[in-house]
Amino acid sequence: MNYEELRTTYREFIYKSYYIEETPEKVRITYEFEIPGLSQFTPYWEFPKHSRMGELSKDNALFETMVFSLGMVELVSYWKITCAPKVRVQAGALKETQIAWWKELYYYGLGEFYYTNHITEEQDSFMELVSEGTVPKGNYITKEGLKGCMVPIGGGKDSAVTLSLLEEQKDSNYCYIINPRGATLNTVKAGGYSMEKVIAVKRTLDRRMIELNQQGFLNGHTPFSAIVAFSATIAAYMNDLRYIVLSNESSANESTVAGSTVNHQYSKSFKFERDFHSYEEEYIKSGTYYFSMLRPLSEFQIAREFSKVKEYHDIFRSCNVGSKQDIWCGHCPKCLFVFLILSPFLSQQRLTEIFGADMMNDSTMLDTMKQLIGLSPEKPFECVGSRDEINTAICLTIENLEKEGKTLPKLLSYYKTEGLYEQNKGKEDEYYNFYDKEHLLPKEFDEILKEKCYEL
Repeated sequence: MNYEELRTTYREFIYKSYYIEETPEKVRITYEFEIPGLSQFTPYWEFPKHSRMGELSKDNALFETMVFSLGMVELVSYWKITCAPKVRVQAGALKETQIAWWKELYYYGLGEFYYTNHITEEQDSFMELVSEGTVPKGNYITKEGLKGCMVPIGGGKDSAVTLSLLEEQKDSNYCYIINPRGATLNTVKAGGYSMEKVIAVKRTLDRRMIELNQQGFLNGHTPFSAIVAFSATIAAYMNDLRYIVLSNESSANESTVAGSTVNHQYSKSFKFERDFHSYEEEYIKSGTYYFSMLRPLSEFQIAREFSKVKEYHDIFRSCNVGSKQDIWCGHCPKCLFVFLILSPFLSQQRLTEIFGADMMNDSTMLDTMKQLIGLSPEKPFECVGSRDEINTAICLTIENLEKEGKTLPKLLSYYKTEGLYEQNKGKEDEYYNFYDKEHLLPKEFDEILKEKCYEL
């Protein structure tokens, strides 16, 4: 069935409840969602508890509010199977302002999903969100004087740069990982963190959703970084940590489809960061503070900083195609982007060693490069940098290779013979000291960033 047929057949989606099971070792949260007439779904999360942690969930309305809120962002992965026109929230209560906030997140966070499934839908009509639940009972147990940082680790270059910037604060910092894998664990190890300083949580997807996707029900990208935000708030609160330090950069604000609001990285954008910060402050009040350490920077600057931290070069990974094998596939848009953005700062030989392929000599990647540099209205639907800074990186690499008297690889030879080098060169100064003033960095973190990343 297509989008309209699914919405006609399956009129409702229900966020029925959540269940909290707590032991001395962990907290397990199970969510119950239902598409009437089709299926129920019961995904769960597990958060570890440290030895000094008492009972968290008993009569704690604040903790339940955080758990309920994580369910609100989790539900969109299941709702998108049929895009039911009505969502009934029975697990908790929402004010009208909260309903508007969630609908905005769902709409823009699913922008890529709508675009790639050829769905045209207006923001005011794609969903009716109805609050049918009650406010959690119990005490609103707030925490004062929270200290330290929790850094979410994805295994790529960005979180490695954040760890390097916070090296001097390492003793009071923790790393946060959802479903640990090789690259994430290797990153914290390379950063000098023991497993005692790692908060590793488990997130599951209900297999029924996967089966329905395989049967042809709707599927596509969801705002994963919003899940990171709400789950990290729970983890930071549990561990008495003040700052949740993300590694999202200014480049994430650029739309994936030129001239539209479709952005693969919407939940990494400053708009979402600011919106989440405000929502948490008004409706959750956990005492934590969520911000991105790298927000003033561009991907170009992050690549420059990453080139300096050699201990991460052989172990970082951000290729989605090769994520299960913990490798760079060497033939996807994400691999090509990272290869190109690092190329002004690391040699072609070193990059080839890291990626297992000389991607700038792979002529089959030409169309992908055209997408990355703006010759196509769509960038690849991946977490990649802005079109201008990718062009700047390529121009610098061409300049460096020609100064060394080396033959240009195939992709860069095409770039120059097509006149793109002359068109885009000379913009590197704009990126070397770029500083986006739209950020939420507390003063002490802003000072660290300026001291280590800028020539003052």
